[in-house]
Amino acid sequence: MADTRARAVDRINTSPRYSEADAIRLNNMFRGRDTFEVLETVLPEQMLGDVATVSSFGAEAVVLLHLLSRIDPSLPVLFLDTGKHFPETLAYRDQVTALLGLTDVRTLTPNAADVAARDETGLRWSYDPDGCCAIRKVAPLQTALAPFDAQISGRKAFQSSTRSALPRFEIEDGRLKMNPLADWDKARIESYFAEHNLPRHPLEAQGYPSIGCAPCTSRVKPGEDPRAGRWRGWDKTECGIHTAVTPLDETGENDPAF
Repeated sequence: MADTRARAVDRINTSPRYSEADAIRLNNMFRGRDTFEVLETVLPEQMLGDVATVSSFGAEAVVLLHLLSRIDPSLPVLFLDTGKHFPETLAYRDQVTALLGLTDVRTLTPNAADVAARDETGLRWSYDPDGCCAIRKVAPLQTALAPFDAQISGRKAFQSSTRSALPRFEIEDGRLKMNPLADWDKARIESYFAEHNLPRHPLEAQGYPSIGCAPCTSRVKPGEDPRAGRWRGWDKTECGIHTAVTPLDETGENDPAF
């Protein structure tokens, strides 16, 4: 088994930047494999290079964090503190960090000079949510991710139409992005919560299945897309640190059947 893994590592580009071919190889290599088994292979073997996970500490974030903590509780966890979070989210972050024994949670904040120059009133979210996200999320995360070869994301295909084609491995800005829970559905998430007795985000019971910054998050009505409460009224579905995905098959072509 070790020899097989070694050969697999040799077939993957281990330089700081990856190509679409690397994501295709990884998706094919781990097709049909259990999520925990995949994580248990790629993390201890350092198949992805230097890795960090990005967590919102939102409604379902604890599931991925629990999986990762079972393998390596010292894995860097990057949390974007935009200055606009619900206080419940900050308290939940601290609760989960302590519960799982996470030892390297890094709280990222926007550059004070950028905020002063481009969002002095703190109200940019109300007329330019993309610009607000760029200042408070995209820029700080780009800086924090610079030393890492790959990032782990908690996105899932069922969450919205823009994520319906989400692959387990993809390339973004030359960096490998792993989505371990891409093929998990809501029932599997709920089962994992129950099996491991994981704490729920306090706002979830109040009608918030997807939780971001307080000014841009509203309650979701029954039957709505789980992310319908994010930027309601705006033609915006992602904050900018994620993009819509079109997966590639083993030939490098778009794979509509994924």
